Parts: sequence; structure tokens; C-alpha cells
Amino acid sequence: CSSDLGEEITVALLRENSLFGVLSLLTGHRSDRFYHAIAFTRVEMITAPANSVLRAIEEDASVGLLLLQGLSSRILQTETMIETLTHRDMSSRLVSFLMVLCRDFGVASEKGITIDLRLSHQAIAEAIGSTRVTITRLLGDLKDSGLLTIERKKITVFDPIALAKRFRSEEHTSELQSPMYLVCRLLLEKK
Repeated sequence: CSSDLGEEITVALLRENSLFGVLSLLTGHRSDRFYHAIAFTRVEMITAPANSVLRAIEEDASVGLLLLQGLSSRILQTETMIETLTHRDMSSRLVSFLMVLCRDFGVASEKGITIDLRLSHQAIAEAIGSTRVTITRLLGDLKDSGLLTIERKKITVFDPIALAKRFRSEEHTSELQSPMYLVCRLLLEKK
């Protein structure tokens, strides 16, 4: 999404079977915001004309329910990104973003949780409103602390719980009770 100042803002990271670009379908008005998608993995995209979707909803209420579920998921993803961007210091913002990635794209293994995306330092920086240089330095600090490793642009967080505890800030003391933290904990327990 582009802000009023023309800056790009990451509003969500989408997974398989995610919806985007459907608000005008429901409101009947075109958005004055410019949205675009960038794929970090191979993607198959399906489009449908608004009148076909509306007709399908009228004919089968379960289609409307699926659409509502997809929109609800998008709202939660957007709220999570907003929460991530509220962190004032970049290290807390990065850690919060890594926790989101662990939750949404994490694959548990014997090493920890591997984020199943190939992300450049630049892509991470753009997602959280930082610079590539800062992200490179902060990721280096996390590697040196033994909290993660990066191989072929894939990040493995050895212990998301330790990562969250170490970088919990005073203004975000409830993070250890957040759904994101709890999901990471469950992923680790399933190993």
C-alpha cells in the first residue's frame, strides 16, 4: 500500500489461499489507495470479475462465508503488521517481524523454526520501515548472539521464545502472552 507521502507500507504477508483486492467488491467503491503485491515465492494467482463473485455469493451462502473468513484473516494479518510497526526501536521491530514470519511461514525442525521464505535484507527493511544496512547489522547481532542463522536467505530462529524474551520492551510487556508467541511455542513443542 502507498501512504499519502508516496511511501510503500507493507500491510500483510499473504500465504497460500489468501485473498487481496476484494474491498471494492464489498463496498461497491474503488479504493483510492494503490496496492500491489510482490511475490517472494512461486505464485499462482486466480482472478474473478466482481459480478461473478457476487452472483456466486447470491447462489451459495457458503461462498460468502469463505470470503468473510478470508477477509477476517487479512484483517488479522494487517493488525499484526501494525503492531509490529509500533515498536519504536528497530531491534524490537525486527524481532516482532521475525516472530510474525515464524508464525505464518515457519517450519519446525530439529534446529528451530525455519522461515520458509527467501528474504533479502532489503525486503525485510522495506517491510518494517528500516534500511538494509540497519537490518544487516541487527541480523548479524542476532546471529552473533546464537539466536538465529541465515542460510541461502532462509532464516532459522533457534528458539523464538528466547528471542521474544530477550527483546521484550517495557512498552510491550504483554508480548509473551500474545497469540504470536503462543503459536511459536506450539511449533517448538511439535518438533
